[in-house]
Amino acid sequence: MTISLCMIVKNEEAVLARCLDSVQKAVDEIVLVDTGSTDATKEIAARYTDRVYDFPWVDDFSAARNFAFEKATMDYQLWLDADDLLAPAECEKLLRLKQTLPADTDIVTMPYHVSFDAEGNLTMSSVRGRLFLRSGGHRWQDPVHEFIPQRGKLYASDIVVTHRRPPREGGADRNLNIYQRQEALGRPFTPRQLYYYARELRDHGRHEEAVLKFEAFLSGGGGWVEDNLAACHALALCLRALGRRRKSEAALLRSFTYDAPRAEALCELGYHWKEQRDYRRAAAWFSLALQARRPAGSGFLLHDYWGFIPHIELSVCRFMLGEFEPARAHNELAAGFKPQHPAVLANRAFFEKHPHP
Repeated sequence: MTISLCMIVKNEEAVLARCLDSVQKAVDEIVLVDTGSTDATKEIAARYTDRVYDFPWVDDFSAARNFAFEKATMDYQLWLDADDLLAPAECEKLLRLKQTLPADTDIVTMPYHVSFDAEGNLTMSSVRGRLFLRSGGHRWQDPVHEFIPQRGKLYASDIVVTHRRPPREGGADRNLNIYQRQEALGRPFTPRQLYYYARELRDHGRHEEAVLKFEAFLSGGGGWVEDNLAACHALALCLRALGRRRKSEAALLRSFTYDAPRAEALCELGYHWKEQRDYRRAAAWFSLALQARRPAGSGFLLHDYWGFIPHIELSVCRFMLGEFEPARAHNELAAGFKPQHPAVLANRAFFEKHPHP
């Protein structure tokens, strides 16, 4: 099999070479579509490929990505963003996959490591379709938070794509502006678009508006189960920020109607009671979070909720309930996830200073 790397870029001079260096030996063609760079992006791109194209920006990521896909000539189309990369071991996996992938594969999925904490611990991940059979006619959809519907024969690879975004200025309002223009023009939103519109509002601190959009999305009944669960979580956080504690709790409990309880919701219910100093009920929810089964789907996974948070919070709750040895034990279990976390170190210092409260 052969691979066309298809990318859309704009003002990516800080990261483009890093991305291309990480993957170039595993791909057979590089197609770069520039949507209006004013920095050295195109000059950097020209060092790697002569397949650099201009595409006038039309407030539609899918349009740009489909244009890039149309320029591909190899068997499969691989997409990356400029601030993504393949670690050397992952690039080697991709090279091996080229020799072993079943010929009738339509889509190859890859884990996506989205964000990390200050110590480099993974905090958010998902699974994305990355390689698409060119003859399958796969097309991008949605102007923002674009995606390709999964169909045909899927192959789940373990090749990890890592997202490493450097600090940058500008662009923070781009997605929200696109959604607001869509709304102003009276164009209807699909359930998925409504969900992501709500997320953009929440990310901008516009909690009242986000609540309305999340509730409209959930009430519509047409959302993907992972989006439903994430919407309940985000809605609860918005409501808590607005001081609507009971409604926040209801939103978290609502998530149980879509799937088995997830650790994210269980921990937030723990916080709900901890804030009210009901440490017994809080401990019950944090304990349940430790029993939750990690989902195998492609939704976003917030890793801290699946181990570190319940243990560090149980350390506090057990201490407040007078259960000193369990409190100490939970702190050490939290240390297994984040040994240098300030809370872990502060708790450990306290327990060493007060061995028998």
